[in-house]
Formats: sequence, C-alpha cells, structure tokens
Amino acid sequence: MLWTAMSDHPYALLGPLVLVEGPAATVLAGSLVGTGMATFWPILLIVVAADVAGDSVMYVLGRFGTRPRVARILRRLGLTVQRQDRLTAAVTRSLPRVVAGAKAVDITAVPAFLAAGLARVPYRRFVSWIVPASAVRAAVLLGIGVLFGREAADLLNSPATAIALTLALAVTVGLANLLVRRWAGRRFRVMS
Repeated sequence: MLWTAMSDHPYALLGPLVLVEGPAATVLAGSLVGTGMATFWPILLIVVAADVAGDSVMYVLGRFGTRPRVARILRRLGLTVQRQDRLTAAVTRSLPRVVAGAKAVDITAVPAFLAAGLARVPYRRFVSWIVPASAVRAAVLLGIGVLFGREAADLLNSPATAIALTLALAVTVGLANLLVRRWAGRRFRVMS
C-alpha cells in the first residue's frame, strides 16, 4: 500500500514521509529514482526542504523554550535544565560540529536543534549549516536507494519482486535508524 502510494505519487507523499521517517523514506525515494519511476533532482529538493522544515520546527520550539508551556514540552522531550545548559554551550562553541553530529545520528537532532534555538543562534546562521548538511545526507541516502533500485531493476524482471526488495531495504534502513537512535539515546542519558 505504501509502495503503491509512493509509486503513484512520489513527489506529493515524499515530504510528509521524510518528516515522519527521513532516512527510510529517502532511501525508498532513491530506489524509485533508480528504477526510473521518479527524477533525482525534484526528489532531492523535496527531501532537503522537508528535512530543513523539520529542523526549523525544532529550532523555533527551542527559541520559545523560556515560555512555560514550551518549557514543559522541552522537559518532556528530555531536555532538562542541566542538558539545556550543556547543549547550549556546545551549540554556541561549535554549531558546525553539532549540526554534523545531529545529521549523522538522528536522535541527537532534536536536542541539538532545540538547543540552537535556546542559544538564540541567528536563524540565518542555523539554516546556513542545516541546508548543506541536509543536502549531503539526502544525496548519500538517495544514492544508496538509487544503487539498490538499479540493481533490483537489472537483476529482476518481476516488478513485484523489485517492490518487495525495495520495501525490505526501506524497512532495514528504518530498523537500523531505530537501533542507532536507541543506542545514542542510552549513551545520551548516561552522559547526562
């Protein structure tokens, strides 16, 4: 069902899917490009735009983090005062390193981008690092999907088998992403 929707309307559904599960949706979109069902550049632009939009929401939430309602939400997300201070200091010292780390390990993105807003990093500066990092990450994930899509198309004449393998790849990437998030989350809790 997801594959059918993606193959019928890859451009319309990709943005929301990237917001929900970025890496898996991006690899899935790359496999559509690899099989010739979608075009690379529009897919890349959609992925980057959705990624930047999600990161910007976290930034704006952090920007209003001193307001009581938002502060409660931040605490529920695990951003205690001690973590806020430590992350805000890290963002202030080295925004590029924080952005690179957050793009490499998704679980760190939420607290990092909330901290960027809390630290009152100018939005233009924030976006000037987020956009290229998102573009590189999207290109790598799309490339993985494209290679898989081409290989599947070359190896298999049956569209049903290609679809099953593509979905299996997307699920595998999603599970790997979940495992990395859990590992990084445990490590993050231990460090605090």
